[in-house]
Amino acid sequence: MKRFFVTGTDTGVGKTQVAGALLSLMVDAGRRPFAFKPYETGVTGEPEDATWLQACGGGWQPMKTVCVHQFAKPVAPAAAGRSSWSKTLRTFERFQGPGVVEGAGGLFVPLDFSNDVIDLAEALELPIVLVARAGLGTLNHVGLSLRALERRELKVAAVVLVKSTRGVDVSEESNPKWLKRRNSAPILGPLPFIAHRDLRHDALKKLLKPLMR
Repeated sequence: MKRFFVTGTDTGVGKTQVAGALLSLMVDAGRRPFAFKPYETGVTGEPEDATWLQACGGGWQPMKTVCVHQFAKPVAPAAAGRSSWSKTLRTFERFQGPGVVEGAGGLFVPLDFSNDVIDLAEALELPIVLVARAGLGTLNHVGLSLRALERRELKVAAVVLVKSTRGVDVSEESNPKWLKRRNSAPILGPLPFIAHRDLRHDALKKLLKPLMR
């Protein structure tokens, strides 16, 4: 049974895109996966990221089980409003079968006064898919994130490098090699910048297919 916790080295690195592609791969395999993005901020109508994950998972889930905490302020969940840690855990415990959980921002984004994203990852005990920006600076960001996960003894299924902006970055070609130097986790990518959402989705599915084996 495939279950993953998708987190990132930063915000805007492609976590939701990766989570959606993993869900679509599960659907393609004939499964009925759950999507769980328990915290979403910057919500002014429908929660955009959670709605995308709901669709990628087959559209069968009520939104109240996909995203249990929605906040209007575009800041960290703990700064956006009050949430219930126990409600998050109870909702997850009801899920059966394969699925994907997506965190909020990076590992040390506070979800409430006592818990960060990494605490949620530890509580759920799922293999981690760490999404990182393909470009200059990612060696340090990935290295710090992997060290933090290692200290918690959390299994990392893969590091996924995604280029989220246009432009040339000469570090993209060499980054995977240097990331492999001290890390045992598989490095997938870098995925080049693809503006069209559906084309990007298809490309990510191809990149992430090894995780379905």
